[in-house]
Amino acid sequence: MADTPHAGDPAASAGAPVPRLLCDAQELAAVDPAPTGALWRLAESGRQLDANLVRVPPEGHINTHVEPDLDVLLYVVAGDGAVDTDQGREPLAEGGLLWLPHGSRRSLTAGRNGLAYLTVHRRRPGMQIRSRRG
Repeated sequence: MADTPHAGDPAASAGAPVPRLLCDAQELAAVDPAPTGALWRLAESGRQLDANLVRVPPEGHINTHVEPDLDVLLYVVAGDGAVDTDQGREPLAEGGLLWLPHGSRRSLTAGRNGLAYLTVHRRRPGMQIRSRRG
């Protein structure tokens, strides 16, 4: 097992990336009454990924949408529900891991106890302002 960098370690002082625990997703999702919407977002500087912990209220719905550019992994942290795609309905339950390929059409519906899920995808590049050339 590799050692972790210590305060006097050159890797730690050189600004090398250090893995760290960000949150307890199950604990965040279990807050009662649980808020809806984004409960947590990955906001670390220099990251290559985006991640969100989202809560949908009981029987709540996320309308049909398409992500044209990015594949998304969706991990069910708590609750249950279903994802509807062009191929039909797929039940979602705690612990389920769903791959949503870019270009796929989907909607989500939470079950009676609501649905909390984590999404992870490649980070979108920032907007760039370019000058117009005539």
